[in-house]
Amino acid sequence: MGRWRDGRGELTVRGDAGAGPPVRVPLEIASSYRARTKGLLGRDSLDGALLLSPANSVHTFRMRMPIDVAYLDRRLQVIAVRTMPPGRLGLPRLRARHVLEAEAGAMEGWGLRVGSRLTIAPESS
Repeated sequence: MGRWRDGRGELTVRGDAGAGPPVRVPLEIASSYRARTKGLLGRDSLDGALLLSPANSVHTFRMRMPIDVAYLDRRLQVIAVRTMPPGRLGLPRLRARHVLEAEAGAMEGWGLRVGSRLTIAPESS
């Protein structure tokens, strides 16, 4: 997979076989310590998703909105999905290498669930 740089890209969600066409979602990538630490703090909304990498847990302290959280393994397969209200601490996931965040309800709309395979295409500089 390599390491991504902070920036933008596109997330492709592939559901189960025969579950329809892949869904493409605007993506922000937070790979530096500073960008991962800031995350969604201070935001009222998010267009698309935010990828924290590397990461295996998140918190929602000082957040203004509930969020969907997907924990991804090293092959970008979803191993867990949770909705977290503000003020919560998520427990670390053992096999998680990346965490994807979105507005609450968004991931269900994309068809993202445990077992989904994701593809990430960073924007070219």
